[in-house]
Parts: sequence; structure tokens; C-alpha cells
Amino acid sequence: MSTELIITAIIFVLLYIAFLFWYGGKGKPLTAVEVEALLAEIKKRAGKQDAEEESHILQQFRDLTQNDDGQEYYMVNLLKFRKKALYPEGSSFGDDPLTANDRYNRAIIPLLFKHGGHPVFLGQVQGRFLHPEHADDWDQVGMVRYRSRRDMLKMAVEIAGLGFDIHKWASLEKTQVFPVKPIVSLLFVRGIVAVILLIVMAVISLF
Repeated sequence: MSTELIITAIIFVLLYIAFLFWYGGKGKPLTAVEVEALLAEIKKRAGKQDAEEESHILQQFRDLTQNDDGQEYYMVNLLKFRKKALYPEGSSFGDDPLTANDRYNRAIIPLLFKHGGHPVFLGQVQGRFLHPEHADDWDQVGMVRYRSRRDMLKMAVEIAGLGFDIHKWASLEKTQVFPVKPIVSLLFVRGIVAVILLIVMAVISLF
């Protein structure tokens, strides 16, 4: 094996190790002290540190941390859009709800990648099948991978006070979001990245 090929192989092994470190997914559970510190920082950045009652969204974050195992998980998002985006009076933004949702996504996705997360799936609802009476109707279904609940709370700290969540709530009539732990998954991100790196290395070795 040539020296150049050995060096190339070492570089790609190091790249893969760096990817595994970033992608994570096998961390330690959040402690109660961490949860309280992160929630306090969210309140501070949102300017709500003096509020007498905890907001509904903070309560939801607190519930999310219950029984945390420190592992990766997926968040399922069910979305129903407004007919017209509902921005505060005097806003300069238009009233198209999908455009408002795109504004939110463009702001959130870089932070998602920063914390080892990524979108997995986004689909448009195309009718009904098994639909119990009075069940909610949805327009889109999305799924997002999070490295851990710790990472989601750290994301929330960064988002708090920036104001781009206004686009999300302007676009949505209602939403339902819940975490799921994979039992069977055909999403082999780690394997796919390894194969891509091997292919790139093989191509480079030909020159």
C-alpha cells in the first residue's frame, strides 16, 4: 500500500471519527440541576425571569426531560396551517402561512445541525384512512432526529429571545409534537456516511 493511500485512509478515518463525535446519540441523562439551569436560562433570554408563573412551553420542556436516558430520539410533528398567516398587527410580513413556516425553518435548521440533529422526513397529508370521529386533521407530518434532550434544551436556550418563533406561530393553526424512541429503524445515517467516505476515498485513490 502506497504512503499516499495510507495517509488518505488515515484522513478519512479521522473524518469519520469526527462525524461520530458530532452525531453522538449515546450521552448521559440530564440531571435535575441541569434542567433547572437550562430552563432558567431560557426564561432569562426570553425576558421572563421575573414571571410569577411558568409558561406553558417551559412546562412542556420540563415534561420532555422526565425519564431522560441521554440517548438520541425523534420528534414527530403534526402540523395544521392557517388559511392566512397571523402576524402581530403592524408586521411587515405577508400572510402566506407556508412562507411564514419556511422563514422559521431557515432559522432553526442551522441550530439543529449545530446540535447534532437533522430533519428525517416531511410529508404532505393526502386524505384519511382510519380516522376516529372528532380526531384532528393535519396538513403535514414531519420527523426530526435529536442527539439528546440535553441538545434540544440547549437549542431552546439559543432560540429564546431571538424572536423567530413568531413565524412558527403565525403559520400554524395548531400542532401536536411528541418524542418517540426508535424500536426498529432503517435510517442508517452512520453507515451511510461511512459508505460515502469509502467511496470518496476509493475515487481519490484512483488519481
